[in-house]
Amino acid sequence: MDIDLMMRVYPFFLTAAWTTIQLSVLTALLGLAMGALGASARLSRFALVRFIGAAYVSLFRGTPALIQLFILYFGGPQIGIQLDAFEAGVIGLGINAGAYMTETIRGAIISIDKGQREAGRTLGLSQWQATYKIILPQAARLMVRPLGVNLNMLIKATALVAAISVVELTYTAQRYIGSTYKPFEMFLLAGVLYMIIIYATGRAVAWLDRRVQIT
Repeated sequence: MDIDLMMRVYPFFLTAAWTTIQLSVLTALLGLAMGALGASARLSRFALVRFIGAAYVSLFRGTPALIQLFILYFGGPQIGIQLDAFEAGVIGLGINAGAYMTETIRGAIISIDKGQREAGRTLGLSQWQATYKIILPQAARLMVRPLGVNLNMLIKATALVAAISVVELTYTAQRYIGSTYKPFEMFLLAGVLYMIIIYATGRAVAWLDRRVQIT
């Protein structure tokens, strides 16, 4: 194993890791927003809205994320959608992640006993107030860990954007393999950095989970 080579390229991999972190954060935020909207749609009183929510989940969970990225980045210009590679990566992965987060959020909400909402209505709260003040705080405690799992999956899925030339960890490893012919060292370095990012994320999620369980 060529340790000297790994030390020479290490700074470039750190820059790529920062891109991976930025991509993960932005994608997670978009995914969370889409998940909240999707869960709201899936729980709507209106059949058409529920159908739209279900169609969104089925479409984006039922097709490969890589194909979705290709359609957005390569096919988008044909219908007037011009995005650079990073923007396409964030939007494509964010919408895909939102489909998974939709079911995570919806599952947490429907797991709360219906009597909780009825008790809130008995106390004079509106439907929205009962949901906001009673249901969501309890559901939030249940969704932290599953959303943490979604986040870890999302971080690993950012490797897919190498296919549209976003200069993140996987793309950087592939680029240096082409010039050094050292695939083991390059992918090992990328893998270690992915592991560090995912470990740090896992610790942060565990801390947040403890906090919400206390409050």
